[in-house]
Amino acid sequence: MNKIVIMIVALGALAAGVMLFGQINKKAPVEFALHYQQARDVKAFELTDHLGEAFNNESLKGHWNWVFFGYTSCPDVCPTTLQEMNFIYDDLKAISHKSQVLLVSVDPKRDTQTKLASYIGYFNPEFKALYGHHGVLFPFARNLGLMYAITESEPASEKKSGQKANNDAKDNHGATATRYLVDHSASLVLINPAGKVEAIFKPKQALGEVPVIEGDKLVSDFAKIVALY
Repeated sequence: MNKIVIMIVALGALAAGVMLFGQINKKAPVEFALHYQQARDVKAFELTDHLGEAFNNESLKGHWNWVFFGYTSCPDVCPTTLQEMNFIYDDLKAISHKSQVLLVSVDPKRDTQTKLASYIGYFNPEFKALYGHHGVLFPFARNLGLMYAITESEPASEKKSGQKANNDAKDNHGATATRYLVDHSASLVLINPAGKVEAIFKPKQALGEVPVIEGDKLVSDFAKIVALY
């Protein structure tokens, strides 16, 4: 009788241990992303996607949204990031089929709907590109914890002569109409299916090199975040 009781107790302890291990393993801590203990609200916004459809807070709901701010004339970090997101996209969808990748253009002057459609489709036909005017973009970026700024980019000879500055109409906060770059955050913001900011993934950045998103780390943390959600 005592042996039976001892065996039952031992089996119960073993089962409890297995369950506890399963819970700990399921809720493994996020390692690389800035994961908010309490998701942050996204203030009301209204943008347009590359198909001409309205995109707002309601459009975020029901999806795991990967938001990246960039532009089609970006020489390095934008194509690098979007290419990496395309490489790991199947992995993200395996974790949650509700995943969607969103490029928010910070260059409304040059990024037309047609140009954005062609650009985003090159990386993945399921990705979406969004655009709007600076009056919407600036508050939206700040709300997500990101930033961007238009910077003038003229050859030194033109700056010295002043001819370019005198002849070109000025736009985009001081930059010439067509010759400028945009400084912007290289981070990815993850917005959860409730439409709130869940986490921020910062890129790896070495001195003198282009910031790069590390896809394997992003996938690893995404699996943990979804399990915790």
